[in-house]
Amino acid sequence: MIAAGVFAAAQTNSGSTEGVFSIKSSPAYAEILLRKTELQADIDAFGADYTEASTKMIELRAELLSLDRSLEKVFAVRPSEIGKLTQGLGKLIVKKAALDADLDRLSRKYSKEHPETKRAQRRADRFEAAISEILK
Repeated sequence: MIAAGVFAAAQTNSGSTEGVFSIKSSPAYAEILLRKTELQADIDAFGADYTEASTKMIELRAELLSLDRSLEKVFAVRPSEIGKLTQGLGKLIVKKAALDADLDRLSRKYSKEHPETKRAQRRADRFEAAISEILK
């Protein structure tokens, strides 16, 4: 699972698990974990009624994948900069994941040049810029 890879990468980056546990106690991590748990519960619940190829499952998995990618960035934060991992950052990351899932849905429906796809891309890019500004 991706989370195990994120944990291993965090151990390597910080040199110990101490930084990982500090990150896991941050408000940002709590926000992300809450949303990941909701998505995983939805995937479990819908799994009985939907195939993996269904639109619903694809959307849920796209959002989950975006959160996992963001967690890699969170776990890359140096222990001395853990103060950056605020609830606000967590909310930005959760919103960005939802926008990524929406962009994924629109990209499957329309071309990259379609106005709706472009609009969704601009929104996702704006959130990514805000996240990057905090984490730099």
